[in-house]
Amino acid sequence: MSKIRFLIHAVIIVSLSLPAIMYGQQKLAQTGMGFINVSTDPRAEAMGEAVTSMDGNSSSMFFNAAGMARMGNSADVSVGMVNWIAGINHTYGSIAVSPFNGDYGVFGLTFRSVNYGDLQQTVLATNSEGFLDVGTFSPTAYSVGLGYANALSDKFAVGGDISYVYQDLGSTITNYDANGKYVYTKERKGVPCFDFGMIYRTGFKSFAFGMDIRSFSRQIKYEEESFDLPLIFHLGISMNVLDLWDMDSKIQSLNVAVNATHPRDYPEQVNVGLEYTFMQMFSLRGGYMFNNDEYGITGGVGVQKQFDNLMIGLDYAYTPFGILGNVQRLAFHFSY
Repeated sequence: MSKIRFLIHAVIIVSLSLPAIMYGQQKLAQTGMGFINVSTDPRAEAMGEAVTSMDGNSSSMFFNAAGMARMGNSADVSVGMVNWIAGINHTYGSIAVSPFNGDYGVFGLTFRSVNYGDLQQTVLATNSEGFLDVGTFSPTAYSVGLGYANALSDKFAVGGDISYVYQDLGSTITNYDANGKYVYTKERKGVPCFDFGMIYRTGFKSFAFGMDIRSFSRQIKYEEESFDLPLIFHLGISMNVLDLWDMDSKIQSLNVAVNATHPRDYPEQVNVGLEYTFMQMFSLRGGYMFNNDEYGITGGVGVQKQFDNLMIGLDYAYTPFGILGNVQRLAFHFSY
């Protein structure tokens, strides 16, 4: 227990120190590969992404891997899609297994891919338009990750993952050869990145505290300028407030969650989320993200049903995105 207490104290010290470190590294709107910070899971998005301190399933690896440490099943699979702004589509999946009744923790895999569609490619020219069309290109991006989480005690859980993040921006025209034809340079980069998080159950009812840091990596350089991945730090608290009246959570629960977010490339935010669940089958969710320019309100629903040893669920989230339209998320998850 003394080792666990030491680890808890160390994590708390690090969590309090990281924001000060990141302030010195903040580069507003100067990071790249931002697709890895697009929220995937509909449950998390519907709650305003305020899920840092909440237990979950395999999709927790996209937020705080420690959330899958107590998933309570031998295996969990989640697949989904995000209808993002500007016709950009995200697909993702996650799988987690808990071998030997969880004695050795929970192991997981994640992937996500992004389809940006076809974009017009141009070069500078001296004509009246100032450019020439040279065809279209289709940028793509993906990430694959390996995660691990473990509940070190009935109160303290940790988790982390390592991902490989890759982006293909197509080929750019960088010169002309001796025959006057275009010389193309492939713009493709990949980099490993690391995430780490913890969840601490305080012992007062279901009140929990969590923290995570995501997308820690080295800098990347395409041509002239180097850039960082969108490093982000979260602190969160959550609780099923119906515990205050000793209500059976198997009948109904009302989770209230709050996140404080410190990103590297945009101002700090506070996110709040609610999740009401009836009979562990139907969930109604809502949230709000403060200090956003184009969106704030989030909402969604979820339904799940137990069939013997198999749990099947469906989650949906809807986010009004101002002048950029609306974003919808849909995911299926299976637990055994």
